[in-house]
Amino acid sequence: MKLVLNRQVFQEALTLAGMVIPRSTPKPILQCIRLRTQKGKLFLSATDLEAGIVCEVDQVEIAEEGDAVVPADKVSAIVRETADETIQLEESESTLHITTADSKYTIYGHDSRQYPSVPEFTGKPDLEAALEHLKEGITQTIFAAARESTRYALNGVLWEISDKKLYLVATDGRRLARSALTLQKAARVPEEKIIVPAKTMALLEKLPPDPEAVVSVSFSENRVSVSCGRITLSSTLVEGNFPKYEDIIPTDYEKKVVLNTQAAISAVKRAALLVSEDSKGIRISLQNGQMLFSSRAPETGEAQIQMTVDYDGPSIEIGFNPQFLLEAFRVITADTFELHLGEPDRPGLIKSGPNFLYIVMPVHL
Repeated sequence: MKLVLNRQVFQEALTLAGMVIPRSTPKPILQCIRLRTQKGKLFLSATDLEAGIVCEVDQVEIAEEGDAVVPADKVSAIVRETADETIQLEESESTLHITTADSKYTIYGHDSRQYPSVPEFTGKPDLEAALEHLKEGITQTIFAAARESTRYALNGVLWEISDKKLYLVATDGRRLARSALTLQKAARVPEEKIIVPAKTMALLEKLPPDPEAVVSVSFSENRVSVSCGRITLSSTLVEGNFPKYEDIIPTDYEKKVVLNTQAAISAVKRAALLVSEDSKGIRISLQNGQMLFSSRAPETGEAQIQMTVDYDGPSIEIGFNPQFLLEAFRVITADTFELHLGEPDRPGLIKSGPNFLYIVMPVHL
C-alpha cells in the first residue's frame, strides 16, 4: 500500500471509527483499525465484534493498493498532532509508515487476514429516513436508555415502525422517552421487536451532519445495517423483551400547563442548586397562575423559584429528580412544551408537538 491523503478527512474517519473500538479487550487486534484499498478507493474499518463501521475515505491518491491493520490509538494520535494538510501512508509486511513534511513514523501492525470481517451494506434498504430527522430522534431518546441493566432490552432503543412512521423508544425503568419521525421509505417491517444497542445509536447520532443526506436501513436475522453516504454501520440487535410502554402513558390527566422551554430549564437548574444526597429531588407546586420550583436540604438551606403560568386547575405538589427533568427539557427543540400531571404518586408527562413524549416517575420528598 502506498497513498497520500487529506489529513483532516482522515482524522474525521478515525474519530468516528474510534467510537467502535473497545477500550479494553483480550483481543488486541480489536483495538486496531483496518486500512484497505480496493479499486482505487480507501476504506477504514473497525469492530468490537458486535458493532462495526466502514468508512470510505475520500481525497486520496493511491499509488499502490494494499491492506494494513494497525493500533488505532497510535495512528489517531499521530494524525491529530500533525499540522500538514496531507500525509503519506505506506505499508509493507504488516508495518505502516506514516510520513509528513518533517516526520516519519513506523508502526508495527497485525496480519490483515486475522482481522474480523465487518459487514457491508448490500441489497435494497428496508427503510429510508432523512439523516437530520433520525439524529434528532436519537438525541431525544438515547439519554433515557439504561446504562447498565440486567434487563438487556433496556440497554438499547426500541424501533417501532407503523406505516411510514418510525418510533424510537428508550427507558431505564424510571423514565421513558419516545420520538417519532416520518420515513421516506418503509418497504419491509420486521415482525420481531427491533432493539438497537445504545452504543450503535450513539454512533448514528455522530454521523456528519448533512441536511440532504438519507439513511438507508436493512435488517437481516439478528442484525441491522445502516448506510449513509460514505459510511456503513452494522450491529447485532439487543435480545430480550422491551416493556409494553403504551400501558404506562397517562391518558386521564386533567392538570396541564404550557411552559417556556428555556425558562423551565433555568428554574429547575436553580432549584437543584441546593439539592442534597438525602433529598435527591425538587418539589413542583402548581396552583392558580403560579408554579413554584423548590428544594430543601437541612444542612444547606432551601431554594424557591417562582414562575407565572396560565393555570386555574386544582393545586398539586409533586417531586422529581431534577436531572431527569433537565435531560428531557434540553432535547426539546420547540420554544414551549406541555407538562401534564396527575396525582403526586403518578408519573409526570411531557409533550412537545406530535413527535416527542416523555414520562418521568416522581420521587418521594
